[in-house]
Amino acid sequence: MSQQEHPSEGGGRVAVSISSTAQTRDANPICVEVTRGPIVESRHRGSVAIVDVSGKVQVGWGDIEQPVYPRSAVKALQAISVVETGAADAAGLSRSELALLCSSHGGEPRHTETVAGILDRIGLTEADLECGIHWPSHEDSAHALAAGGGVPNQLHNNCSGKHAGMLALAQQMGVPTKGYSQVTHPVQQRILGVLEFMAGIDMAHLPLGIDGCSIPTWAIPLENLAYAFARFGAAEDMPEDRRKACDRIMDAVASDPFMIAGTGRYCSEMTQILGKRVFLKTGAEGVFCATVPSMGIGIALKCDDGASRGAEMLLTAVLDKIGVFEQGEADAVARFLCTPVLNRNNLRVGEIRPAQDILSF
Repeated sequence: MSQQEHPSEGGGRVAVSISSTAQTRDANPICVEVTRGPIVESRHRGSVAIVDVSGKVQVGWGDIEQPVYPRSAVKALQAISVVETGAADAAGLSRSELALLCSSHGGEPRHTETVAGILDRIGLTEADLECGIHWPSHEDSAHALAAGGGVPNQLHNNCSGKHAGMLALAQQMGVPTKGYSQVTHPVQQRILGVLEFMAGIDMAHLPLGIDGCSIPTWAIPLENLAYAFARFGAAEDMPEDRRKACDRIMDAVASDPFMIAGTGRYCSEMTQILGKRVFLKTGAEGVFCATVPSMGIGIALKCDDGASRGAEMLLTAVLDKIGVFEQGEADAVARFLCTPVLNRNNLRVGEIRPAQDILSF
């Protein structure tokens, strides 16, 4: 059993007991298999933590005490400050725009136009973003941009929505917008405080890295990430404004699943199926976080090799195992529980499936 420090409403810290059933292993268990013909060609190892709002570990599969960079999986937690400070209302954010703050979008026109609209409304431009430039990850959008003689800008960055929200937060806090991505900036320090509160841990001595979009990212134990999302989904022991912010964010994403990722993307398609029953969000390098509010639990997982295909299959298997999918959804989720491997002629040559061990945890 480990004792984590949980920031209290008054600014102090109270101990939160997180009781873990997991044992550290030399290697995490195999969670996903990829077949070709009659044999398993590849295997993904990983770990899963399911924690309830009291901090009790309901499932500890693999090493859940390992600190992992959550990357984009915590964008919804980073957006809490934008809502509870009044920045979202001051910027006039719609539900779709609020959902975009939590997204890792594909750079499709609706995504980039929405970010541009937020920036215009708060009197800023694409040049004020500090996320960097890359081509749209949505292939058709990238081809259309190139075919029209265009080049990508920071609006196409998959994190541009989050960054627009951070700029709105800086304005609401009355601090400079320039440098908002730096760890010492008041915006990042406020977000850090929220993350500590939600995860029930003092993050001062946790490993600190820089994310792909240049904001700080702290490595957090999987069990604490799961606890943070249990609280995000269902905890009532928090200030009223924070509870309302969490609910508002989940409602926004459920109301417009396209915004959380985009066309053909797992997060959008699963949110379309599950609606408000589950909030889920991917992070880079095989991380996924989710909450099931009606069960009062949070889920955090890490696919060791960083493969998205492994993390998506693992999360789907976990959701299926705990009984999230309702009667009548079998056809909709079947392809996520057994994904065909297709060759260049679109012939099915194998499948991606949960390993036997994950089915029996």
